[in-house]
Amino acid sequence: MEHHVLLQILIPASGLVSGLIGAFVGLQNRALLAEVRRELAELENRIITRINGTYVRAGECRLREDNMHARLEALVEEVRNRNAAGL
Repeated sequence: MEHHVLLQILIPASGLVSGLIGAFVGLQNRALLAEVRRELAELENRIITRINGTYVRAGECRLREDNMHARLEALVEEVRNRNAAGL
């Protein structure tokens, strides 16, 4: 009879422990997944910021280069006009 009572206690206890372990592992998985998603979002933001910075810098360089060419052309034209007026 003692053996039967022991089994009546042991089987539900093992089910309870198994359920608690399963719940704990599930919560750990959720926490880990949330952390991975957060880190992935941060990495994505850093990549996007770097790409945007690169394109902005390249665009600024082109704009400065175009502006420099325009200034040089204006200076060349001004020097030509002065030379033509001086002759």
